[in-house]
Amino acid sequence: MTRSIFFPLALVTFTLALGAASGSAATAAETQPRFGGERTDVVAVEIPLQVVRDGQPVRGLTQSDFVIYEGKKKQAITGFEVIDLAATPAATAPPQVLSPAARRHFLILFDLANSEPKSIIKARAAVQKVVDRLYPSDVVAVATHSPSTGPKILVGFTSDRKQIAAAIATLGKPELTKRSGDPLNLILDTQYGSGPSPYELPSEPDDPRQRAAVIALQEFLSDTRDNIRRNVEDDRRYEAQRLTDYTRALSDLAKLMASVEGRKYVVLLSEGFDSSIVLGSTNEAERAEQQAAAEKGEIWKVDSNARFGNTKSANDLEGLVEALRRSDCVVQAVDIGGLREGGEGFTRPSGQDGLFAMADQTGGELYRNFNDLAEAMGKMLDRTSVTYVLSFQPTIPRDGAYHPVRVELAKPARGTRVSHRAGYYAPKPFDPRDAAAHLLDAAELITNGRAGGPLAASLVAVPFPGATEEKAYVPVVVEIDGASLIAAAESGPLPTEIYAYALAADGSIGDFFGQTLGLDLAKVKDKLLQNGLKYYGHLELPPGDWSLRVLVRNGRNGDSGLTVLPLNVPRFAPATPALLRPFFLESPASWLMVREKPRGDQADEPYPFMVQKQMFVPASRPILTADQTTSLSLVAYHLAEGEVDATGRVTDPAGKPVAGGEVRLLGHEAQGNGREAILVSFKPAGLAPGEYRLNLHLTKGQSASGLDAASVSFEVQ
Repeated sequence: MTRSIFFPLALVTFTLALGAASGSAATAAETQPRFGGERTDVVAVEIPLQVVRDGQPVRGLTQSDFVIYEGKKKQAITGFEVIDLAATPAATAPPQVLSPAARRHFLILFDLANSEPKSIIKARAAVQKVVDRLYPSDVVAVATHSPSTGPKILVGFTSDRKQIAAAIATLGKPELTKRSGDPLNLILDTQYGSGPSPYELPSEPDDPRQRAAVIALQEFLSDTRDNIRRNVEDDRRYEAQRLTDYTRALSDLAKLMASVEGRKYVVLLSEGFDSSIVLGSTNEAERAEQQAAAEKGEIWKVDSNARFGNTKSANDLEGLVEALRRSDCVVQAVDIGGLREGGEGFTRPSGQDGLFAMADQTGGELYRNFNDLAEAMGKMLDRTSVTYVLSFQPTIPRDGAYHPVRVELAKPARGTRVSHRAGYYAPKPFDPRDAAAHLLDAAELITNGRAGGPLAASLVAVPFPGATEEKAYVPVVVEIDGASLIAAAESGPLPTEIYAYALAADGSIGDFFGQTLGLDLAKVKDKLLQNGLKYYGHLELPPGDWSLRVLVRNGRNGDSGLTVLPLNVPRFAPATPALLRPFFLESPASWLMVREKPRGDQADEPYPFMVQKQMFVPASRPILTADQTTSLSLVAYHLAEGEVDATGRVTDPAGKPVAGGEVRLLGHEAQGNGREAILVSFKPAGLAPGEYRLNLHLTKGQSASGLDAASVSFEVQ
């Protein structure tokens, strides 16, 4: 029986190739600590929890209402935060940047091994209704479990509701989805566009493509039906082994979830396993017969497993519950058996007791006898809408050991229940072999959007008109500080992971790229230490406002840095004048240069950074001296005929004009298709050391108004 956890990977290690925007460098102050060695350190531990009374969240509690214990030792509470999602309706709630501990993580797990196909089909539609009610800060992953594959994560924790809908609708069936190649598994399907989802499938669709999709899904679930019938008809010993495989597989999934910070609500959609395997027979006649045989001393007639349950199976279930608790996974179990309209030709043994055990012992609830699944899950959302986050700072060794914790109310109230993580794992050295966990960690950093990290990087990203009006071509230059990338590495291969995602305000992902570079330090270390690595990739984005998030990670020791850059993509109308932001020119000679492999619909787009027929690389953080003259390039489209003139003014970062700085036009050239490159020089004469912004104004021909370029930042030393 296979119990492997399938996590689609698309990381590509490729050979370093030479070839031939501004976000601030990641700051160490915002860094999450990375650990190695055997030292003892003070670490911050966050405990998210819910307080529920009579099925409703308790509001209005303060820090003084809680007490934290690690083992028997009382801990001082050093931080306190309250997140009340019900305070703002989901439809109007602004996007929030929350700590991972405060964010709700929902893992929607379809139990194909213990559910009827009709129940699964109905559950899909009900779950989608609930996902539509989630808040912008909530992230969702979708997974399935079947005897043949074990747990399979279809899409990782993402805020992109369309990708979640695709995973729910297709349940990962290859015939129903077109894999995106996303390295972090945040995008399942690339077939989504505007308008209704192609996976909102009617029972008898007219469209041939939808009809084929329905047939494929029905065939997929028929495999589950056949497996269920076979298992129910087999003996109890086989059923006990199947339960062992089931609990071990879900334990593996729970351990993987430990790499995701914060509470994970495992929404288990299942009819449960045969509880009599653990608890003994629930048939009254059989129990009476066993009891009578025992009283008469007819021991040979007594089946201890049938009477008391299988001890090994009970231990397996206990081990699963413990793995869930240690990974801070709260099981919200939903018995979907009530969703069936009719049976499948046999009577399924009751599974509610097993579902209740997993839910109750992890701090969750069992929702049973709900023909309206959306109503059941709606209650679950209400119960988890208020989260209190407590922090304390223990001093512990970096050994990866587990530390149990307990949180109590200072003044307990009757009927009040506190649900919180059972403990935490001490930091431990980064293990490059744990690929699935590290991908989940990277996805969490991207989705959460909290900039920072020990690995310093900065960005240049500017939209250019694309091949069509629908999407702009957005080159992205990632500038990575060489010293922080190398860290303590002296030699050997250095895997360098780069992930870039553009997220809209609603959490949907517009485009992405991701690659792992295999850097041979024996060949490139000196170049990296001289300045660093510049990586050129691109995105293809429709008009709108985006949050560009680029994560760079040292694949050897786990050091990473996330840079976040607001990005506006304008609508480039045909034959309409446009002026892009200026670029400070920088010689590529002092950098290690890597360009992406061709990808996307605009893979053949020519390299955009050209001036006087020479390639250049834009500087993300220009640092000048007061007597230094440097060059800038402006790219303009569809300008009027006539002479070009360029002027400039300097402001402080807040936009207040500052005296100083000299701008001079050097020349311009036509580059075809209405595009022109204008070259100017800039000297920061008269400017004191500090941060500034340069604003350039361009006029051409008889136009008196001209065009203003977006300002560009620079520093004077």
